[in-house]
Amino acid sequence: MSKRFLAILLAIIVVFGGAFYLAKHKSNSAGSSSNNAQPTNHIEGDGKKNVTLIEYGDYQCPACGQYYPLLKQVFDTYKSDIHFQFRNFPLVQIHKNAFLGARAAEAADKQGKFWEMHDILYEQQQTWGESNDPTSFFIGYASQLGLNIDTFKADMASANVNDLINADIQEGQKLGANSTPTFVLNGKKIDNPHSLDDFNKLIDSAIAGKN
Repeated sequence: MSKRFLAILLAIIVVFGGAFYLAKHKSNSAGSSSNNAQPTNHIEGDGKKNVTLIEYGDYQCPACGQYYPLLKQVFDTYKSDIHFQFRNFPLVQIHKNAFLGARAAEAADKQGKFWEMHDILYEQQQTWGESNDPTSFFIGYASQLGLNIDTFKADMASANVNDLINADIQEGQKLGANSTPTFVLNGKKIDNPHSLDDFNKLIDSAIAGKN
């Protein structure tokens, strides 16, 4: 899997590697975050070893889509030991539906289904990613998850959800994020691991440093 993963990732980097999320970006036509907005706190895992791995991701990003199954393996390996956290970092200059995808995930979170929507968005990325209007897809996913659709649509369009996403973006920029995925391990940005073994080494080292 590692060789195939690296080959696919390299191809994606060649195509998209020049596209970065610059600090002076226009985050979204809906506006910027309010002063009181705090970054999101979507966390899985027991965190028994006091180690946190954060992904700053874009639901439309092909590289993030390639990392998605690998991160599932990482979580399965370390779900008792670490916290795994996802924060939004939509690359709106190159991914026209990225911010709306983040809105769908945050709207689902309002009804307790963040991770379920997160997974569907990555698993169905090629279905909705290049749609001229992916809203109908997101409503369909919300229906699959048993969400109240009227509430979901209202939350997806809300200023509160917009502010949460922009707060994530601003927090990522403080940590040096300028592309996706960006990984932060115990508060420090790390070079992107390319295999399960690479993740294992970094996480094992972080755990050892806590002992």
